[in-house]
Amino acid sequence: MTLLARRQALNYLIGLCAVTSTTLMGLGACGFQMRGAVNLPFKAIYISGPVSIGLRADLETAITTGSNARIVNNAREADLILEVVSELNSRDILTYNATGQITAYRLTTRVIFRAFDTTGVEIVPEAEIYVTRDMDFTVSTVLSADFQQQQFLQLMRRDLALQMLRRVAASARMLQAPAVAPVVPPASSVTPNMAAPPASPTKP
Repeated sequence: MTLLARRQALNYLIGLCAVTSTTLMGLGACGFQMRGAVNLPFKAIYISGPVSIGLRADLETAITTGSNARIVNNAREADLILEVVSELNSRDILTYNATGQITAYRLTTRVIFRAFDTTGVEIVPEAEIYVTRDMDFTVSTVLSADFQQQQFLQLMRRDLALQMLRRVAASARMLQAPAVAPVVPPASSVTPNMAAPPASPTKP
């Protein structure tokens, strides 16, 4: 890594830490608490499927620090099974400059998942969630761009984990909400007016 690339990577990391510290201080000042941030009506959650190490770690962290649920290693001990069907990261060219060089990429992290309880009732049918971020790029800073890309992907993955849990929480609340019976209007107590039959013609 060149000296310039090292300096750019270091400046990016310092800026990221400063933003994170400022955000945490602001959250603490307004009384925000991580525990209970996602209101999951479940006590034990089992994560299954071909989930990456990074996404599994982010899900476990979000569950254990942002809800009252715990992670279990056996599906029989869980009251919710969170299954990751697929997970994909991609990078697409977003823009070029006048000389045809790439100047920006669009990063996408995509997850397909489903959630169900131990009886097989689906809490969340198979659903897709994705997050995109745009990243500037120059040929002279390839190494620092790679570092920045990894940082972006980590933040995007954490965002995905929270979105997955919020989708589960919202769907669970809808399923647990009592059904509202249709309102039937009361029968009218007024007897409709009956028209009198026409009088018979009088014979002369």
